[in-house]
Amino acid sequence: MKIFTTEQLREIDRATIEADGITALQLIERMAEGVTAEVIGMLHANMRIAIFAGPGNNGADALAVARLLVAQGYRPTVFLFNRGGDRLSAECAECKRKLLEMGADVDFTEVTGLFNLPPLSRHDLVVDGLFGSGLREGLTGGFREMVKYINDSGATIVSIDVPSGLFGDWNPKSVHRNMIHATVTLSAQFPRLAFMMADNASIVGRWKTIDIGLNPSVIRRTSAPFYLVEHSDVSRILKPRQPFCSKADFGSLMLVAGSYGMMGAAVMAARGALRAGAGKVTVYSPRCGFDVMQSAVPEAMFQAANSDIFISDIRPQHEYSTVALGPGIGSRDETVSALENFLKRHEQPVVLDADALNCIARQQNLMHMVPVLSVLTPHAAEFDRMFGPQPCAEARLVKAIEVSRYHNVLIVLKGRYTTVIRPDGRLYFNSSGNAAMATPGSGDVLTGVIAALMAQGYKPEVAALAGVYIHGLAGDIAAEAEGQYGVTAGDIAANIGRAIKSLL
Repeated sequence: MKIFTTEQLREIDRATIEADGITALQLIERMAEGVTAEVIGMLHANMRIAIFAGPGNNGADALAVARLLVAQGYRPTVFLFNRGGDRLSAECAECKRKLLEMGADVDFTEVTGLFNLPPLSRHDLVVDGLFGSGLREGLTGGFREMVKYINDSGATIVSIDVPSGLFGDWNPKSVHRNMIHATVTLSAQFPRLAFMMADNASIVGRWKTIDIGLNPSVIRRTSAPFYLVEHSDVSRILKPRQPFCSKADFGSLMLVAGSYGMMGAAVMAARGALRAGAGKVTVYSPRCGFDVMQSAVPEAMFQAANSDIFISDIRPQHEYSTVALGPGIGSRDETVSALENFLKRHEQPVVLDADALNCIARQQNLMHMVPVLSVLTPHAAEFDRMFGPQPCAEARLVKAIEVSRYHNVLIVLKGRYTTVIRPDGRLYFNSSGNAAMATPGSGDVLTGVIAALMAQGYKPEVAALAGVYIHGLAGDIAAEAEGQYGVTAGDIAANIGRAIKSLL
């Protein structure tokens, strides 16, 4: 699914109106119908409804919702904020007129100056239509105080478009206490970039999209800088296997992984790689890993490094389709030196995870040796160790875009919406996965999956995108069986094959 910028969505709205011969009011009505259905579905017995509408088209949406609720027998309390009495957009003014035509059943107040806030409690439902994505600056003054009052009430809050005070795209200097903290955010047709940021999770709450019938041709021809990767996207990527095939057709992978006390990371990476279909997997590890690997993953081959408990050299005996480095290798001086010597000799894209990234953090010049289009898979702490502490998730993503472009590498920034950052600046947010995957070894499985896809001939950018989704989908399958507390990395690895099967 494409994720458009706020300006692009405005243009898509305008182009839809022109191409389909409709009006802006008709788009507002479509949005209001969807929002009204969601609101009614959330109501409990004796729940009061308070609707806060601003002077723009976000307020028009809210007023249209109020009218539809009244038509279905509900009696919301409606506040329209129109400071000075002459600030309404044409659409908002028309929605106000239609609402007032409902007569005595409408509890309506138009606020043009000072007013007393209505009593609100946790038993109420608030529809937030104050300010949408057209907001140009943060909330101040009376609006800031009103937002605080609504948040402190404990009411269920449904925000239309975006929570008031939040910008739809980037929010580099926004103050969260000056924003509505929504229970649910209902966005028109597409999610917003801001929804993908961990920083905004408490602001956005759960989010859903409302299909308002934007013109499909206009959507297709509008190029988006951001994407939400979904099931159908990955289904189109994966190639079914042909009847006359052998393991030689699916590549060879070397995993440089493990050290004394950390062989579990190598096991998880190898299991992930094998379940993701790599033709041959060789684990390159210190001698102490031999018994562990042969017992835990007998399907994988083993090559011993020239040391007993840690990796001090990386000298493959064969040419491999892909090499992945990092899970559990530690960051001793000798291991950093081994990684440096390997990167100096190796020219093909590799996958770098975990301790390989920590080695780079210790010796920054190694970044300049990483082959073009390699895949780096840091979580937040690993990223910050490599590229400096970041104040928030959004700042980290901005820095990752810069690093990806400068070094011409792919960065898989792990999190709720794990993001694949490409050197051309495009961002791919992953939609699969769940909180159960916050468990030791989960990232090692992901390393194996991405590397296995690369070994099978998928381009690094495709392998990263598909691998992240498959990994998350396996986590979803595992969580259905084990619950959010009970999933282990082994469960995720065990379900990689089922995830791929569902995609094919």
